[in-house]
Amino acid sequence: MKKFQCLNGVIINLGTQTLLSETYAELYITEGDSGEVNNEHEVRQIEAASRRRTTEETPIKCNDIFKPLSEQDKPIRTVLTKGVAGIGKTVSVQKFILDWTEGKVHQDVHLIFPLPFRELNLMNDQTLSLMELLHVFFNQTKETEMSSLEKVLFIFDGLDECRFPLDFQNTVRVCDVTESASVPVLLINLIKGNLLPSALIWITSRPAAADQIPSECVDRVTEVGGFNDPQKEEYFRKRISDQSLANNIITHLKSLRSLYIMCHIPVFCWISAAVLERMLGEAESGEIPKTLTQMYTHFLIIQSNIIREKYSKKQESDEEMLLKLGQLAFQQLKKGNLIFYDEDLRECGIDVREAAVYSGVCTQIFREEFGLHQSKVYCFVHLSIQEHLAALYVHLTLRIKQRNVVHLYQVSEQWMAEYIFNKYSISHVHKIAIDETLESPTGHLDLFLRFLLGLSLESNQKLLYAVVTQTGSSSRCTEETVQYIKEKISEDLPTEKSINLFHCLNELGDNSLVEEIQHYLKSGKQSELSSSQLSALVFVLLTSAQELDEFDLSKYFSTDKITEDVVLKMMPVIEASSKAM
Repeated sequence: MKKFQCLNGVIINLGTQTLLSETYAELYITEGDSGEVNNEHEVRQIEAASRRRTTEETPIKCNDIFKPLSEQDKPIRTVLTKGVAGIGKTVSVQKFILDWTEGKVHQDVHLIFPLPFRELNLMNDQTLSLMELLHVFFNQTKETEMSSLEKVLFIFDGLDECRFPLDFQNTVRVCDVTESASVPVLLINLIKGNLLPSALIWITSRPAAADQIPSECVDRVTEVGGFNDPQKEEYFRKRISDQSLANNIITHLKSLRSLYIMCHIPVFCWISAAVLERMLGEAESGEIPKTLTQMYTHFLIIQSNIIREKYSKKQESDEEMLLKLGQLAFQQLKKGNLIFYDEDLRECGIDVREAAVYSGVCTQIFREEFGLHQSKVYCFVHLSIQEHLAALYVHLTLRIKQRNVVHLYQVSEQWMAEYIFNKYSISHVHKIAIDETLESPTGHLDLFLRFLLGLSLESNQKLLYAVVTQTGSSSRCTEETVQYIKEKISEDLPTEKSINLFHCLNELGDNSLVEEIQHYLKSGKQSELSSSQLSALVFVLLTSAQELDEFDLSKYFSTDKITEDVVLKMMPVIEASSKAM
């Protein structure tokens, strides 16, 4: 109860701990999914979820995930809960355990064993029995107690953080809790039900890693959708004590669709609250953030100011610290890692002793976590913070050190000639980053690209002066990047890729294509639209604050202009509507 009653690491004000019960807002969790693995960037998934109609889904409360729908249904032993980074999976686990310790739920469960994958990684090279493994993490457990218990629950949090293979097809069978095997073998036999068949199993994972568990081993799949719109408001009203200020924050976020969509993610609500409470509460002056880059850059500055006040004797400058953390963020982002170990830090030239200083200084950016048996792992507070720091690293190494760290892969001779001539040009680096983002089938660089482009704006450069000495800016470079993005949009890209490029244009302060299509919509005319204009129409309709109850193609196109290509281009809008004609 003591371990889980305070919020775990993220939403903690320096020097104080926040009780989970004070700020916890019920998350929107649904039962079941298509069973397909979604490898798209998680921001794409959030945007798609924001368009999905809630009437199509079956909501389920976190404490009910092991309850069958009816008495006739078979008992549920294994639950797999999916959700994007920062959506609330770990907090849900924490709240579930806290409610159990307080006697509110699942009192038929005698013991709960939370075993996060980030800690199991450190046991990968050991051979031991299940009882020995549990004794390492929970030294109070005794073999005689385990054998007499009727029901226990194992919670394996963060499957996506697992760094050892789980081979369900070729693993030896282990049925005895005293039989020794490797940690992966023990886990697989637990999940299969060979070990402790009466034990309940709860696994959480980001969507892209969920397919590591065979469907035949899972009785129920649930998905954490984060906050729906009423829950977003509930969060801000709980988080901000001044209700008038809370209302102003909610109104501001609602006016900016791209930010309001991101509020599906609880961590983004926390970041927005930290920034807007200061900006709208008149504690700080300046332009109120309207883009993702502005929001995250303000957040970084606020944290840097707190660091400076609290740790006046810090040896390194903010710039040096951010460059080292940025290098770690960038290199691990390319590998797809959110959790880091000592060797990962050493690869980036960070001394482990420095890491302890960073985590003590940057408590709301970078964390050093001590596990159940005092093992250490490191992480950024959220994937989006890692992406922002990675983009900042790319930008600053180009500006300060004249180094281009965005590498080219397959390039033509003409590209290589331009690279040699312009390798330190920010617009050239932008072109490389745009091309590599568009090449990614999963869109894993989408948010990184938004941040990288947004950081080149003069307004964001001025903000950065608070933490770095040289930033530099060039309106000509920005114009070149805008033009390049428009050329790419005209190439008839897949919808999700063009949507991200429109978000990039928004970060660069260029809304000309959107304004053009809005003017077209207001005019009521029906004419043939170019590929760019069609993409802009899709973007405007999907990011509209109004729910698409009915979508009528003939409202936007004359009948003779509704071709197969037009229908395919408009499919995301059609899918988001309750009725389409």
